[in-house]
Amino acid sequence: MDPPASPEELLERARAYAGLTLGALAARSDLPVPEDLRRAKGWVGGLFERCLGATARSRAVPDFEALGIELKTLPVRLDGQPLETTFVCTIPLLDMARLEWEQSGVFQKLRRVLWVPVEGTRSTPVASRRIGTPLLWSPSPEEEQALRFDWEELAGIIGRGDVENITGHLGRHLQVRPKAASSRSRRRGVDGDGASFAALPRGFYLRATFTAALLAERFGLPVPRDQ
Repeated sequence: MDPPASPEELLERARAYAGLTLGALAARSDLPVPEDLRRAKGWVGGLFERCLGATARSRAVPDFEALGIELKTLPVRLDGQPLETTFVCTIPLLDMARLEWEQSGVFQKLRRVLWVPVEGTRSTPVASRRIGTPLLWSPSPEEEQALRFDWEELAGIIGRGDVENITGHLGRHLQVRPKAASSRSRRRGVDGDGASFAALPRGFYLRATFTAALLAERFGLPVPRDQ
């Protein structure tokens, strides 16, 4: 699939898939459908990247680089509520103390996002899960300010060398979680004394409450109780 020439073309492509099952979409690209996504993490996102003409591949740029648009598939329940947190980007542990918000991966990745809700109920076979209505989204000034507040708090802790003390409870909308293929993976980090050490890779994630509120506002869904 050639890259889309405009945001409008990208959104039109994504809308054409709404209502299809993952199996039907995969068949268009002659891709096999895994029986269990727990052993095929990233398969759904990879399917949409292929079918929509994403260009970034594994590079640290928006998926549709020329358009500055990131693709995020969002597993949801039948009532439209997100089932899990959403990975945003990996954390450059050694560089956090020098980064400003506008230089951060969170800012770059969330400036404009094509959200594609996908049925994620585990009792439904992967091939039978249906694709929802896509949403092309940019954060409102209020949403960006809230994300920036969380990022600056978390980035400050990491920049001071206290990454090992960060738990998933910190951050209202953003959280820091381990991001590694296994517990043996390591990246270079810096402790509070400036000494380098081998740290577990981390990533920034959007809480499900944030994406739930986003979908509720744009699609008229019930607002989550804890919002």
